[in-house]
Amino acid sequence: MQFTYLGHACFVVTVAGKKLLFDPFITPNELAQHIDVASVEADYILVSHGHADHVADLVTIAQRTKAKVIASWEVAEWAQKQGVSDVHPMNIGGSWQFSFGAVKCVIAQHSSGLPDGSYGGNPMGFIVTTSEGNFYYSGDTALTLDMQLIPSWAKLDYAILPIGDNFTMDVNDAIRAAEFVDCHNVIGVHYDTFGYIKIDKAAAQQRFQQKKIQLLLPAIGETITL
Repeated sequence: MQFTYLGHACFVVTVAGKKLLFDPFITPNELAQHIDVASVEADYILVSHGHADHVADLVTIAQRTKAKVIASWEVAEWAQKQGVSDVHPMNIGGSWQFSFGAVKCVIAQHSSGLPDGSYGGNPMGFIVTTSEGNFYYSGDTALTLDMQLIPSWAKLDYAILPIGDNFTMDVNDAIRAAEFVDCHNVIGVHYDTFGYIKIDKAAAQQRFQQKKIQLLLPAIGETITL
């Protein structure tokens, strides 16, 4: 299983021969200007919620790659109206078996509105279980006690958590989240893109290390094997 970071909360997980793209936001991200959005491949696109910093490149990439878009009912419906042909709507508590493995949608405590101002449904996180390993992407969220349920659904190999504060969890709450989901390998996302979410990366990694949790912060464009 490979993880490629594309900046902000956008990344690709390659598993079971499929490319899973999450929350595509590349073109407007000044920190990701070296990423060629036209070269990003995807078999599936998973969208945690409707904010512009998670869907900016969704339609363009979905139309070019013909990827299946997995999202809440409202985000999937909006994507169809923009010309995306292949969608699979889901909602919190639901799960589905796809060609790469299973996806279960879980609670994210945040908000969700689409770029045109329409309702974006409930924000979600995803538990992805595959023959090559399992991971949790929390989406944009606060720390919630609901995270304590996640180990009952999957033994996680890693968790992808926001650490930028202001709009989501900060470093300290992300550490608690890692403890709640019983995972000691964390990839941090949703930081540094805007002034509101700038962090001290060295200090963040030190805080995680003090709790004996590994925090990975790959460079934009970097691929790591998990």
